Amino acid sequence: MNKDSDLRQLLSLPLIVAALGYFVDIYDLLLFSIVRIPSLKALHVPDDRLLPDGIYLINVQMVGLLIGGILWGIIGDKKGRLSVLFGSILLYSLSNIANGFITNLNQYVVLRFVAGIGLAGELGAGITLVAEILPKHLRGYGTSIVASIGLLGAVLAYFVANLFDWMIAYIIGGGLGILLLLLRFNVFESGMFKKAKEQLVSRGNFLSLFSSRYKCLKYVRCILIGLPFWFVIGILITFSPEFGKSLGLSVPVEAGKAVMFNYIGLSLGDLSSGILSQRLQSRKSVVFVFITLTTVLGIVYLYLMPNSVWFFYAVCLLLGFAIGYWALFVTIAAEQFGTNLWATVATTVPNFVRGSINIMTPAFLLFKTNFGTMGSAAIVGFVAVFLSLLGLWGMEETYHKDLDYNE
Repeated sequence: MNKDSDLRQLLSLPLIVAALGYFVDIYDLLLFSIVRIPSLKALHVPDDRLLPDGIYLINVQMVGLLIGGILWGIIGDKKGRLSVLFGSILLYSLSNIANGFITNLNQYVVLRFVAGIGLAGELGAGITLVAEILPKHLRGYGTSIVASIGLLGAVLAYFVANLFDWMIAYIIGGGLGILLLLLRFNVFESGMFKKAKEQLVSRGNFLSLFSSRYKCLKYVRCILIGLPFWFVIGILITFSPEFGKSLGLSVPVEAGKAVMFNYIGLSLGDLSSGILSQRLQSRKSVVFVFITLTTVLGIVYLYLMPNSVWFFYAVCLLLGFAIGYWALFVTIAAEQFGTNLWATVATTVPNFVRGSINIMTPAFLLFKTNFGTMGSAAIVGFVAVFLSLLGLWGMEETYHKDLDYNE
């Protein structure tokens, strides 16, 4: 093993560009959670509609992510990883700049949907490109670096939202996307994709993932193991001010701070899980440890929280660390399939997990009537963890897997 060569590969331009792409992705994805209340109030949404209208906007954005995940995944395998990296960031940037000039809720809904479609391509295409250009002994490190740097976009979103008006914050996000677009002109397509393109094999066929029971189960398992991640982000963190009230905290919880602390923990967790999976030479065992830690900290969040807002933020940070297997989860998903389906799987799987919030939030609101805020969250969280462990149970270990093949 040549350490200098390994370091050069881990600091290569494609990896840096992929990390910055995910940085912009996370900036926008979490910006709404941070500016949800001030932006809706500025659009004259009454106080009793802040939670339901906020959930509606998140769900609309996630529907965009679902549609975009399938669209960009297919394009990534048919036309190339770079076509996604260019197209997705352009669509995202333009919609975010336009978001800075909205005057009513309907415009907000449309642009969050379009931004969701744009955002859907970033992580999957970036992870696919990085994993294809790195040797297998560096794949875990590379994807973890992409995720740990990218996740810090939430920290920037917090500071920008505190320094500027929410509309300016959206325009800044769009501007960052345009700058990234210019940087991507120096990135080249992976050799593995070029090789697959020369072969007479079907590429990017999303429906082929359901052509056999074996493939379908493999694909569904990939989605299930990511559910606890989005339960924490989409329920516990996004609606942290409401949970703070239910906990009876004497100081109100700021959504922006909860997001910032959570994503600092998430960045550290992603880096740690990637390193740990390389050291243990196992993906599955590390995911199991992190899901278990998420379960324990979720119980602390809901039932063992003292009357201290700073303890609350500390638990948000630790929860972020616990769900810090996101890059590992996307890597596992891609490693389950051949090169001709890599982008399709790596792009659709995380966006189906994000889209699961369209099931989680209605369930959360439904159970909230009879079981209260904490009881409802506990039920949704238990189901998410149970399904993730069920998915992990029958999953193939892919650490040593050679990826240069077609389905």
